[in-house]
Amino acid sequence: MEKNKKIKTGFFYRNSLGIVLLCMMILCLIGQFFTGFNVENKELAEHGQSTLSFNKYFKSGHFIQATFENWESEFLQMVIYVLLTISLRQKGSSESKSLTEPENVDREPQPNPNAPWPVRKGGIYLKIYQHSLSIAFVILFFISFVLHFYGSLKDENTEKLMKNEPLLNWYDYLSESRFWFESLQNWQSEFLAVFSLVVLSIWLREKGSPESKPVDMPHNETP
Repeated sequence: MEKNKKIKTGFFYRNSLGIVLLCMMILCLIGQFFTGFNVENKELAEHGQSTLSFNKYFKSGHFIQATFENWESEFLQMVIYVLLTISLRQKGSSESKSLTEPENVDREPQPNPNAPWPVRKGGIYLKIYQHSLSIAFVILFFISFVLHFYGSLKDENTEKLMKNEPLLNWYDYLSESRFWFESLQNWQSEFLAVFSLVVLSIWLREKGSPESKPVDMPHNETP
């Protein structure tokens, strides 16, 4: 008789995916900060302007725009994907719900002692909670969108100062192509990435990954 395998219960094992992803994000953000710091100061020096300290660069339009331009597109991708996968299907994709069978995620929540408190409470709390994931992503997208706009406007006006050109106010800049170009170039890449995952998972596999179908599952079968 085989011995029962000991179940790993350590903190890192239970949270390793989140910890590793957060660490990777922080490392990349630090790298972005220092490389952006060098790029911005090089441009300022070339125009005869005073270079920025770390603290001033952290508050600069250059850093704020670059950071939240990307966060904005990520949160938009997530909220759109979460909402589209409720009703849309892709035959054979590991990312799609079944074409014919009812899904566990579609059943009505039932109060029980172990359920989250909004489920036990019911009423408006439950109505909000059952859409809380998309609501959270919408809020995060809106915050990132506003900060991206603020940083982009601030960076644009910094460039205009160097050229001795009149500064833009927020409502004029909202109709400028630069801001929407920054947003749309990121949005399209995020939708392409999700499309690639949805479609490639029809035919390709990654053993052990929950984002993949079982290796021996037929291409035309939807998990």
